[in-house]
Amino acid sequence: MRKQKYAKESLITMTEMVLPNDTNTLNNLMGGRLMHLMDIAAAIAAQKHCNRIVVTASVDNITFTEPIALGDVITIKAQVTRAFNSSMEVYLEVEAENIPSERKKATNKAFFTFVAVDQLGNPINVPEVVPETEQEIQLYESALRRRQLRLILAGRMKPNDAAELKALFNQD
Repeated sequence: MRKQKYAKESLITMTEMVLPNDTNTLNNLMGGRLMHLMDIAAAIAAQKHCNRIVVTASVDNITFTEPIALGDVITIKAQVTRAFNSSMEVYLEVEAENIPSERKKATNKAFFTFVAVDQLGNPINVPEVVPETEQEIQLYESALRRRQLRLILAGRMKPNDAAELKALFNQD
């Protein structure tokens, strides 16, 4: 049986200030720069979970709900929600803070998937995730549906084989 680790053991918090070189012509954080920072945060959380080298396998939809301004401080929280054989789903939340005005706002949420690999780049097994809090349990339980949707969209699973997704629509 695979080793187990608590979800909270992978939790990381990363903080950055938005500097002029990070912004677009409207003085807001460029989306690509934020995605770069989110990828780093998610990779660190995944590495903490499996203690191995990890590579990004997929990124779910990232919606930019609020602009992040020049001078704002962004905080990215990332945590592994569930592990499969060699892959791990990581949930991220981004918050922007304008320190002088004491205003904080949630700006982004996303799920990234990472695969643990050995020194030759071959996938290797990762520990199972043990959720404890209500949010960890909810994210853990819904992770299989998100995984099946990702696999269908990538052409690696047939929709008829996605039992968890079908169960959502066949509520008899």
